[in-house]
Amino acid sequence: MKLRWGVTAVVSALAAVFLPGVATAAPASSASLPIVRCEFTPTPENPAARPVLRPLPFALTRGTVDVTFRFNYGPVTVRLNRAGAAPCAVHNLASLALQRFYDRSQCWRLTNSSRLGVLQCGDIYEAEKGGPGYKFADEVDGTETYDRGTIAMGNQGPGTNGSEFFIVHSFANIPKNYSVMGKVVRGMEVLDRIVAAGIIPTDPNGPADGLPAKPVKIQKATVGF
Repeated sequence: MKLRWGVTAVVSALAAVFLPGVATAAPASSASLPIVRCEFTPTPENPAARPVLRPLPFALTRGTVDVTFRFNYGPVTVRLNRAGAAPCAVHNLASLALQRFYDRSQCWRLTNSSRLGVLQCGDIYEAEKGGPGYKFADEVDGTETYDRGTIAMGNQGPGTNGSEFFIVHSFANIPKNYSVMGKVVRGMEVLDRIVAAGIIPTDPNGPADGLPAKPVKIQKATVGF
């Protein structure tokens, strides 16, 4: 392992927490470095729900990073793939977790229909409200699949990614418009318990779409490098 790669990894990990960033995922100027450029655009019309710094405007494109969400139902660990189609999304989720953005937050949506089976989290106030105060582009290449255990970014339209994400507990027959970050590697039984507790219908999409019957809370999110 070359020293340059080690330094790049350390600087990227630390800078994601302590320094603000600024703009699409695009190749970095130096092809020898395992990074891509990212653009994190401020959204003054939707200010940050909690104090948070934007990630640096580049992301690593090698390796994986594990994030563990400690729900009130139990821990779920996801393995995020920096080498996949969505390195900026991975960079962003890890940055928000490191900054404790997700700690003591609630998952506002649970679905369990024949089309969509997901737990949606990441918004502070309610479903689709309460993001980090910035947005970034979709990272999709047309090969996306949303099978059981997939974690992907949620959005409210093209280029509106922020803090919202969803984990697929069964399957999701949806367009390939959502940036896939990785897979659950531990804790799918936790998701199954959440689904078994039921749903309070609050969405016009039907009785299998709404608030979890028993509140689902992220007590803490931790990052392991």
